[in-house]
Amino acid sequence: MSDPLLETTPDPLAHARALQTQGQLAAAHAACLQVLERHPSHVDALAMLGVLAGQSGDFAEAVNYFNRAVEAAPGDVSSYCNRGLALQQLREWDAALASFDQAIMLQPDHALSLFGRANLHMNCGRADHALADYGRAIAVSPGFFQAFVNRATLLHRLGRVDAALQNYDRAIELRPDVAMIHVHRGNALKDLFRPQEALENYQRAIVLDPQFAEVHSNCGIVLRELGRIEEALDSFDRAIALKPDYADAYVNRAALYRIVKRLESAVADYEMAARLDPSIRFIQGASLEANLQICDWRDFDAKLAKIDAGIEAGAATSHPFAYMTFSDSPQQQRRAAEIWVRETCPADAASAVSPRRESRAKIRVGYFSADFREHPVSRLLAELIETHDRSRFEVFGFSFGEDTRDALRRRLEQGFDRFLDVREKSPREIAALARNLEIDIAVDLGGHTHSSRPEIFARRAAPVQVSYLGYLGTLAARYMDYLIADETIIPSGSRQYYTEKILYLPSYQANDSRRPVADRIFTRTELGLPESGFVYCCFNGTYKFNPAIFDSWMRILKRVDGSVLFLLSGNRATEINLIGQAIRRGMDPARIVFGGALPGPEYRARYRAADLFLDTRPYNAGTTASDALWVGLPVLTCPGKSFSSRVAASLLNALDLPELISPSEADYEDSAVELALNRQRLASIKAKLSHNRLGKPLFDTPLLAKHLEEGFIKIHERHVAGLAPEHITVASM
Repeated sequence: MSDPLLETTPDPLAHARALQTQGQLAAAHAACLQVLERHPSHVDALAMLGVLAGQSGDFAEAVNYFNRAVEAAPGDVSSYCNRGLALQQLREWDAALASFDQAIMLQPDHALSLFGRANLHMNCGRADHALADYGRAIAVSPGFFQAFVNRATLLHRLGRVDAALQNYDRAIELRPDVAMIHVHRGNALKDLFRPQEALENYQRAIVLDPQFAEVHSNCGIVLRELGRIEEALDSFDRAIALKPDYADAYVNRAALYRIVKRLESAVADYEMAARLDPSIRFIQGASLEANLQICDWRDFDAKLAKIDAGIEAGAATSHPFAYMTFSDSPQQQRRAAEIWVRETCPADAASAVSPRRESRAKIRVGYFSADFREHPVSRLLAELIETHDRSRFEVFGFSFGEDTRDALRRRLEQGFDRFLDVREKSPREIAALARNLEIDIAVDLGGHTHSSRPEIFARRAAPVQVSYLGYLGTLAARYMDYLIADETIIPSGSRQYYTEKILYLPSYQANDSRRPVADRIFTRTELGLPESGFVYCCFNGTYKFNPAIFDSWMRILKRVDGSVLFLLSGNRATEINLIGQAIRRGMDPARIVFGGALPGPEYRARYRAADLFLDTRPYNAGTTASDALWVGLPVLTCPGKSFSSRVAASLLNALDLPELISPSEADYEDSAVELALNRQRLASIKAKLSHNRLGKPLFDTPLLAKHLEEGFIKIHERHVAGLAPEHITVASM
């Protein structure tokens, strides 16, 4: 009996392929089965059924058909290749590799098999093998668009961004109408810190596909970097309008809202992102940090417990800088930093080791920062840079932040022996530049703060790398050799919580003894303060406030009649929330007074209107504390266990004012009350502060410079001698 299908269809497989092209997979499958009913070993039908099964997502069935195909025709290269592709989908890596190998053995120039094996190598972490196979596939088929794309993706992942760009360019030559390739190229340029060029690529992608939500969000990111804030906001809005469940766009818009101080909107966007995708890396910490900025403490303990549990489990739940404002556990802070390094800035094995340098007349020290401008870190640092001993040191500034052209920026530019604006260079390029300049000691002033670039140090900018001043904790990065501290900040029993070796100075914090204070005398009336009554103040950022410290402050106010708490105003939402918190604790809201932003000299002069600065915990005052002390205002602190909770105590010890360091929360509150009620004792402390201000180490910048330089010499000598980093203590001079 004749086969009706074969009689009525001259080429039944051609008919099946036509059905496949039309998307009629079931009909195509049925047509192939009819062929197999008559010819069970029909290789083309078996191969076609394998392809159809793969298109339907049934990769196990696809493998069965391809197995039958290669049994029927052991020399059929395509079936070996397709079987490898199906096995790869099943993550059966060894079997897939064997199948690709067989195909390539049969036909060494089979481009698709080479491409498939390259993808397998890439998925298995064998980058060199993958690049070799992509190269062979492209050599065989110079127009192999997807091979260029995948090779570019791998090169980008490996940090070889310039090579990735060349491959994206070739892919665009082949298929200029594919929006995603322009997006990939833009991403590579963004990673090279070339935001304007990245934006141009994203805009080309939008022309090709105006509904592409992800590229609108990417546009927003680079527009934000270019300072085009309103356009960036429009881009994020557009991305969310196109894709209302796009969690990453909410995260990106929230970050922009924080920059422009629309903090309530930032909180709402972080919360929406967390609802849409709780697995977004570090979203829980970012959300809680935004809440703290406006003093919205709803469910604070529960949220922190969830973040803690995530960190315990090794999950990416919080940025380490945010986390140190939540927690006083140095052990947990280290874990949070280790997770951040693992996820965002691991060591670059290709450049992790710098050659040992011989000793020379001058040690070259490079300071790296995004904050060489009017910023707390630079306000502390400026005089130190100017004071370094040029007979023994050459001092370089590597600036990768905005050029604000303010007075402090100009002062820093003049203070360094050489100031390099490297903001348009990638971390890899900056590290290479530092190595070419033969920097001996690289000092990271940013750590894991939001504008830092730890990738520079992951690529070894210098043989010895040091963390100082801008980040108050361990970076937990094995490529950072030393952390500068003092015995108050890191007692010897706490070293286990820091991956770096500690370079102990007699006094930790650099200061500027030339910081200006306005002559203006503020009256209490103009500041909204009562004419009489004790004035407590805290001019720390509101992100350092939390329910526990506010409880302490309210208990203090209740014990001191007529006293007030003078705070800096973040925005109206922050004021409303703090007033609400005060009312919930039974406090008259009139006893919370807010002050606005002022220029630095006037801001410091305003401290004279207060009687006592109340420090925060677990994240202490730093620059704000030294500003208050410089003006003559005592600072009361209660140190905890972590670096960030012990900085104010370090400052007070450097002024020989241990009486302002409270050993417990109860003592902190009792001392605050006693100093308000015993004006004679407070006056005695103020007199001691006035006497010690210029006679003790805290504001003696030349002395700090000598101590720091002695430390630099010691760590450099260890390197030159081929010795590993070790804890070092610099003796008082």
